[in-house]
Order: sequence, then structure tokens, then C-alpha cells
Amino acid sequence: MARVVVDPELCQGHTLCNIAAPEIFQLREEDGHAYVVVEQLTPEQVPLARKAELGCPERAITVEE
Repeated sequence: MARVVVDPELCQGHTLCNIAAPEIFQLREEDGHAYVVVEQLTPEQVPLARKAELGCPERAITVEE
């Protein structure tokens, strides 16, 4: 199964991942940085996670399959 991770050292809180896949990524209230809310991606979520990975300006998101 695929999973996705956000590197907290790289994330700058651009929020693009949450826009692309709000069911996968949530944002911390204190700084807007993203975190993952699903343990494993469903097959339907993989393309959304990939879109978020490719759209992250800081390259903080990695999809692992």
C-alpha cells in the first residue's frame, strides 16, 4: 500500500497540498504547516497525493509506494 509523508523541516505552509487533497492533508492552526491524516492511501487517493507532491514548492511531500 502507498503512503505519503510531509517533511516538517521543509514544509513552509503554502497550503497547496490541502487544496489538492484535503482528505489527506490538514494544516496546523499555529503555523499552517501540513500534516498527513491518513495512514495508508487508497488507490483513489494516490493520484491526489501525487498532485500534491508535484505541486509542493518546497518538495516537502513524498509519496511512497
